[in-house]
Amino acid sequence: MAWNGEDLYQKHAEGVYRYLFALCREADTAEELTQETFYQALKGLKAFRGDCAPQTWLCAIAKRLWYQELSRRGRTAPLEEEALARVPADDDPAREAEEKDGRLLLYRAMQQLDPDTREVIYLRLAGDFTFREIGTILNHTEVWARMRFYRGKETLKALMGGNGYE
Repeated sequence: MAWNGEDLYQKHAEGVYRYLFALCREADTAEELTQETFYQALKGLKAFRGDCAPQTWLCAIAKRLWYQELSRRGRTAPLEEEALARVPADDDPAREAEEKDGRLLLYRAMQQLDPDTREVIYLRLAGDFTFREIGTILNHTEVWARMRFYRGKETLKALMGGNGYE
């Protein structure tokens, strides 16, 4: 199918934004990178051979741009503790501290997962993607995405001592 820029944007902008937000967990950065993704895609639209779904192609561009952004910032992986610090405070300081400790434990445990599994979990939980969408984005099958998520969840439970955080 021949795509024009407007059709491509209308159909895939939300998915690309969700994907980027799942990676960076920063709304402004995700928005900027979404715009840059479509700019880069439009520049290379004639070179798109259709070997994969447009969503997969766009997310590959988005991921490359995210890694470039991380490199520009002088780091190779996002710091979950920074994202955690931006979570708004609760009215109950004791409960907020407990929830923050639980999230910190989860983020630290997630850093022990292999990158593919971590990305599947981020996409599923933070990006709210279906397993079929995750498989397409990562150039695998829906079953692969389901298995990565399930195994990652089981590993997280073990790493966290069965605290019930999922």
